[in-house]
Amino acid sequence: MLGIVQGLTEFLPVSSTAHLILFPWFFGWGGTVDSLTFDIALHAGTLFALVVYFRKDWIDLFFRKKRLFFLIVVATLPAAAAGILFGDLVEQSLRSPYIICLSLVSIGIFMFVSERMYKHRKIEDLTLFDAVVIGISQAVALIPGVSRSGITISSGLFRGLERRAAARFSFLLSTPVIAGATLLHGIKMYNGKTVYDIPIFAAGFVASAVTGFAAIGFLLNFFRNHTVNVFVYYRIALAIVIIIGLWLKG
Repeated sequence: MLGIVQGLTEFLPVSSTAHLILFPWFFGWGGTVDSLTFDIALHAGTLFALVVYFRKDWIDLFFRKKRLFFLIVVATLPAAAAGILFGDLVEQSLRSPYIICLSLVSIGIFMFVSERMYKHRKIEDLTLFDAVVIGISQAVALIPGVSRSGITISSGLFRGLERRAAARFSFLLSTPVIAGATLLHGIKMYNGKTVYDIPIFAAGFVASAVTGFAAIGFLLNFFRNHTVNVFVYYRIALAIVIIIGLWLKG
């Protein structure tokens, strides 16, 4: 179930981290599935989905579209630096339902406003300044509840990109960041000699990879004729559910 949740919410702009924290919290799950080490397997699954879905794009980036490749590298640097500098702080201090509620609503408002900036610039029209702005926004996604895809797609809309171009750049941009985070946490897990259940991790990996692949295709097609507003409404509804859950548990 968590693999399916990860696969869907990693790419839909609703925050996968928030859902992976909230599901075990809401249902009272513990053990392996309520751990950062299990999250690594889930993120590895969505990374696999990204690589498979955009394999032709990455070949083009390496050999033909070197300018766009350079912009992706530049846009990746802020998130990489934030992850190295503040990753431990986020894991230890910001995995709270209260933080998630605030992030869901505030970024939801940002997404709603960004839709009003919609224009028709293509991914080939990206400038260095665009890449820096979107890259900085991706660094903010370290906070649970923000959503990497949500904030980067919205930042792309603010810079005048059309929706599918903003989503496509967001997905390409997320690939090295997810890869780096998965590798970094994997090393920590290995050095920490964490005990983990291979079958459970494999099930999470496969589920997140399959649903992640489907979610990418769905969102790119969805943005042909629809806005981000439906995801804004979902984020606000989820925040209300969390508040009710806190009240009931309190």
